[in-house]
Formats: sequence, structure tokens, C-alpha cells
Amino acid sequence: MQMQATSDYLLQAVTQAIEHKRPLYIRGGGSKDFYGNSQAATSQHTILNTTNWQGIVDYEPSELVVTARAGTSLADLEKLLHEQGQMLAFEPPYFSTATTLGGCVAAGLSGPRRAYAGAVRDYVLGVQLLDGQGSILSFGGQVMKNVAGYDVSRLMVGAMGTLGVLLEVSLKVLPRPETERTLCIQTSQPDAIHFMRRCSAEPLPVSATCFLDGRLYIRVSGPESAVRTAHSRLGGDIIADGADFWESIRDHTYSFFQQGKSAEQSLWRLSIQPTAPSLSLPGKQLIEWGGALRWLLTDKDTDATIIRQQAANAGGHATLFYGDKTTVSAFHPLSPALLKIHQRLKQQFDPLGIFNPQRLYPEIQPCKPI
Repeated sequence: MQMQATSDYLLQAVTQAIEHKRPLYIRGGGSKDFYGNSQAATSQHTILNTTNWQGIVDYEPSELVVTARAGTSLADLEKLLHEQGQMLAFEPPYFSTATTLGGCVAAGLSGPRRAYAGAVRDYVLGVQLLDGQGSILSFGGQVMKNVAGYDVSRLMVGAMGTLGVLLEVSLKVLPRPETERTLCIQTSQPDAIHFMRRCSAEPLPVSATCFLDGRLYIRVSGPESAVRTAHSRLGGDIIADGADFWESIRDHTYSFFQQGKSAEQSLWRLSIQPTAPSLSLPGKQLIEWGGALRWLLTDKDTDATIIRQQAANAGGHATLFYGDKTTVSAFHPLSPALLKIHQRLKQQFDPLGIFNPQRLYPEIQPCKPI
């Protein structure tokens, strides 16, 4: 009965927003309110809270698939999986205990294991959402299969709620590794990048890498024998609190990330080619994902154009993660071709532009402006 009432509430909220041409700001636990571009709050907007739309819809451990409502606590979901010896392989970050499954998918952020196990979108099998015309749409399903064309359900990953209200998500899950060990090697940044590339090229059970302050951290996961063999080949000292270390990197509780929240600092997230050499940028860097993710902690006044140009030259893009977004867009500008694709998707799913206006790319305009 409670779920029916919540379902009615969500549908009514969207229907009224369409009728009155009033923007909706979709919000789960609020753990990622900082992420993306600022949404200009007005007396005309409505916050649509999804946290009451929660619960496991279907879970069959032997099938390695779970389906849950978008407002489900990520902690509750992972606790359930842990009890069955399973996990979300993309290691989603928790920026607060209120993190929800819907927010996890909408933001599309993955943790330390991403370069070795895959991203959020690689594990999304299907979604159900409420679009900007008040229709409930379902895409994908609960099995991995080859399909002709693009899997529409994956479009919702990283869309920041701009295409619709996520209702349900089906995810592929994986068995938890038998054992994990974190190694630490003292080295320079150029040597660390080279070493990480070597780790990716060899058949080693590496599940995370991180370089900071002259130390390269490597996590190896799998059967005990494979982990021991990997350690003997890689070398390095064993870190006793390895699990806590990776959690602090994942959830940004590590001091490097906390500094990025300072009013005098900005934290940039550069997603680039792992083969790119060291980047010459002002500030301090933390490197993950075998060199493919470079976090830059820099002064708030550092020119965003310079940062984004270096990221583009390295085959990627730069996102302003923490910092002043009043004059700088959070996300890397789209090429004209990509902007056109985003515009068409927005028109298809949300023609009035009621969902999370400005949050992703402010330049994307609805075909029927509010």
C-alpha cells in the first residue's frame, strides 16, 4: 500500500509539472547535490524526493542479477549482496550514508575497481523510468544479451536525471573475491604511470591502483594463491588497513579530497587515456585507474580552459568536481555533433525540459521551453 501511494505521488508530481510547465528537481539521498551544475532554485520549482520509492523488486543470487527501486539505500543493497558473497563490481562511491541506487546510476560514478572490472553502465541490464510526458517506460531486462543498436537503459547512466525519473534498475552483480591485498611501492609519478600500464598489460589480478605523494598503491584480488603470486611479481609492502584506504579513496574522505572542498581550492576530475604521460598542471595530483583518472587539486583561480585543453590533448575531458561553478560549467563542453545528439535525446524523453534543468549541460534547450 505504501509503495502504491509513493508510485501515485511520483506520477502525480510529474503530471502536474507537465500541466503547469514547472521544473522538477529530482533528489534521492542528496549525497551528490554538489555534483554537476548548480540548479537555479525559484519559487516555481518543485523538489521530487524519491527516497520513499525503495525496496528490492527481485534478487536471485544464482542468476547474479538484482532489481531494486531507485530510492533504495545503496548501503542496504550492498549489505544484501554481501550476505550472499556478492558485490557491485564498479564499487560505487558513498559521499554520505544517504546514497541511493538511483543517484548512483544517475551520476554514473564508479570507484577504484572501475578500470579493472568495468563502469556503472557496464552492469546496468535494464531500467524503468517516468519520462517527461508522464509515461512509464521500460528498457532492457534482467539478462545480459547481444542487441542490435545501443542499449537505451545505459543512456540513463550519467544523465543526472535529465531524461526522466528512474523508478527501477536491474544490475548484474559479481561474486566477491576470496581475498584482497594492498601493496605500496615508493616511486616517482612517471615511473608509477609506467608501472600501472604494466599491471594492465599483464595477467595479474589487479583490482585498483592509486598514486599520490611518491607512493603507488596496488590492490590485488582473487584466490589466495593468485594474490600471493601477484605480490611476489609486483613487490611492495603490504598495507594492513588496505580496505579502509580504498574506502577513503572511493568515498572522498581521504585528506586529498577533503582539501578540494575548501573555498580556496578546486578539485578537477580528468578522465584521459591511461597511456598519457604526466600532466604539467599547477597543483597536486592523485592518479587512479591505471593512469586513466587524474584528480587535480588546484587553486580556485586556475584557468579552467588550460585544464580542459590538457585533458583534451590527452584524449579525454575534465570535470569540475568541487569548486565554484557559477562561472565555469562543471562538465567539459560538448562538440557540436555530441550536443546535437544530447539535444535530440532531451527532446525525445523530456520535450518540456522539466527534469533537472541546467544540471548537466545548460546549453541543451527543450523543444518546448517552459
